[in-house]
Amino acid sequence: MRPHSRDETEKMTIKVGDKLPDVTFQTMTADGIKPKTGTEIFAGKKVVLLGVPGAFTPTCSRNHLPGFIGKADEFFAKGVDTIAVTAVNDVHVMGAWAKANPGKVEFLSDGNGAFVKSIGLDYDGTERLMGPVRSRRYALYAEDGVVKVLNIEEVTSKAEVSGADNLLKSI
Repeated sequence: MRPHSRDETEKMTIKVGDKLPDVTFQTMTADGIKPKTGTEIFAGKKVVLLGVPGAFTPTCSRNHLPGFIGKADEFFAKGVDTIAVTAVNDVHVMGAWAKANPGKVEFLSDGNGAFVKSIGLDYDGTERLMGPVRSRRYALYAEDGVVKVLNIEEVTSKAEVSGADNLLKSI
């Protein structure tokens, strides 16, 4: 038996200092659906990424996303290149959410949950009729794809720890 420091079946959650995975998202553009890789999003850039349980859900639409839209210029003044939001929703839903929330935030569809599962911030939303794969609520700041700040909400119905004001203070 080889030694190891943790149970190998234990789920790994991304942490500060880790590199974000090169998973392909989908985006809705004026020309239709376009894939966008993690490398395209994060490589050589300073990126704010917020993860939400679902587009159009009350906390996401009223409390979490509006803070990032409203504070976008403050993030850009700190050298941030991109502000993006991702959810386990199809690209059409994310495209509609983008139209309902115009501003300086990019909307990334993680339709099958590949990204959120790869960073270990997924949860089973079946009990709330949201499906077996959903994203926990978080906000992170990454430089060249490496996580520098990671703020994860303990309760997905709150947007405090992962709010725009809190992340701004940490950059």
